[in-house]
Formats: sequence, structure tokens, C-alpha cells
Amino acid sequence: MIIDIHGHLSPPEAARRFPMPPSLTDVDGMLAARAQAGIDLTIIGSPVGAGAMARVPGVDNYAQPRDRLRSFHAWMSGLIASFPDQLRGYVYANPFGDDDHLDGVRETLADPAFVGLITTSSVHGELLGSPRADSFFALAAELDVPVLVHAPAEPIGTERVDDVGFVEQIGRFGDVSMGMAMIAFAGWLDKYPGLRLIGATGGGALALLPERLQTAATRQRHRGGGDGPPASSSAPAAGSRAANPAAGPVADPVAALHRMYVDTSPFSAAHLSLNAEVLGPERMLFGTDSPPMSVPLVELMRMIEKLPLDKASQQLILGGNAEALFDLRSRP
Repeated sequence: MIIDIHGHLSPPEAARRFPMPPSLTDVDGMLAARAQAGIDLTIIGSPVGAGAMARVPGVDNYAQPRDRLRSFHAWMSGLIASFPDQLRGYVYANPFGDDDHLDGVRETLADPAFVGLITTSSVHGELLGSPRADSFFALAAELDVPVLVHAPAEPIGTERVDDVGFVEQIGRFGDVSMGMAMIAFAGWLDKYPGLRLIGATGGGALALLPERLQTAATRQRHRGGGDGPPASSSAPAAGSRAANPAAGPVADPVAALHRMYVDTSPFSAAHLSLNAEVLGPERMLFGTDSPPMSVPLVELMRMIEKLPLDKASQQLILGGNAEALFDLRSRP
């Protein structure tokens, strides 16, 4: 069974309100392309809920009332009910959402059409090491479902970048890199061992970061002496462990990194090979980011089949890992 854990579709109403590629509302085209490529099941979701995956003046993706999100998820649930053999869904969650928002997430996830959560690696420039993310991670651990950590529409550092292609291909990649690294560094996987986190876009540069994360953690432990700079008298930065007593001290951020999962959506053989080498094929999940990504699906699959792995490991990436992680056999 081949399972794509990273797809997107949008309701026609959203396309009328916001700029987006036509492929995001072409349900028939999306399903036909998957049938042709031999993809059996796709998990779809929106990292902006009912918002816009683009910079739109006056639109704040993180200020969506519960009834609007309920309507969006109802559309998605209806779509999945029309194609139960081909689709499942993610429930959108703001990682810094208030109690009302998180109650809505819990309510929506009770619908069997949904098998996980989708959230963003930063919110208005704030990374997920912030103590404000504690309620979200606690809920994700309690609900015991995978979380796809996706880049936001406006990644950190791109506020003054006008080139949309650069924001999409470079800015969002960097945001996922920082977001996933901060999760490991901040200790959320130590506080909530049941978390199952998937880095979109191949986890960004996650596989390049073990040594840097270890060095950062060592410097933090020895701050004020040894190999780190003197402790500052100013307040700790948001996202640091000193500012985040909720997460507690992380014993080993590299061990946390190795407990994360990544998708295969970056169209790069070198990236896939590095993830297989550093994280292992058992931590990789087939994901295409299509729609809107337009690379032929069969080429993405062939790239996995060309990895220097045995057939069993390739099949884990293409579907076996997802089937187990999302517990798809036991779901209706």
C-alpha cells in the first residue's frame, strides 16, 4: 500500500477569497493523478486552516473563529466521506491557540475522517520552543495522533521578501528546520514522550543538525562558565529552556531529533539519502506536497526506489511506516 501523508485540497469558497493554484480545488484531477501513479491513500490538510497560504493584506491566519474552522473541517470531512478509500485528513491546530480553539481541535478529531493534526513550525515569528505551546503539545500527546509540522504562509525572516518563489522554496524550508530543531532543543519530547511529530519538507535541514544541536545544548548547560559565554543579566529569550520551565531541561536534543519523522516532499535525491542515513528509513514517510507541488508523482516514487536501501526499507517509506504511525488498519 502506498500512502502519501502530505497532500492539500481547498474548498472552492477559499479559492474565491484567496489567491491559490487551481490544482488545490481540482479534486478529480488530484485523485486521477494518484490513481495513475499507484498511490492508494492520501492524507490531506491545511497548515492555515480556512486561511491563505500566501501573504494577503489584512488576513491573519491565526485569528480564525471556531465556527469558521468548524465549517472548513466539515467540508473536508464531507469530501473524505465521498472518497473513503482514497482520502483521510488532518485537523488544523494553532500551536498557540487558546482553550476554546483547542477544544475545537479535540471535537473535530473525534470524526474518524481525521487521523492526525497539522500545525505550523512558527507563528508570527515565534518558534515552538515557547512555553505558550505547552497546551498544544499536551493535547497532541493526549490524543495520541501524529502531528505534521508544516511551514507557515509567512516564514520567519521573509517579511521583506517579495519573491513568492523564494519564500515558498527557501523561506519555508528554513522555517521547518528551525521549528523542528527548537522542538528537540526545548525538551517537548522529554515532557511528552508519546508525541509523534513529522517534519514536512523532509524536516528541512534536520539531518544536518545533530552536532549543532548537541553543541547548543552543551553551551546552554554550561552558560556562565566552561565553554559558554557568561550568563546575561537580561531575561532569557523566548524558546530557551530557561524561559520554558514547562518543557524542562532536555537531556539530549539529538536523541529527541532521532525520535522525529520526516516526509519525502523535497525533490532532492541528496536530501532523501541524507535523511535515510541520519534518521533511518523507519523515520521517513512518503509525502509529496501535491497539490500544489507539480513534480510528477511517479518521479517522486522512483527517487525513493533509487535510494541505496533494500526493498523492505523502501516499502516502509512508501507506506508501511505511515500505516503503522497513523494506525490505519484499525480505523474505519
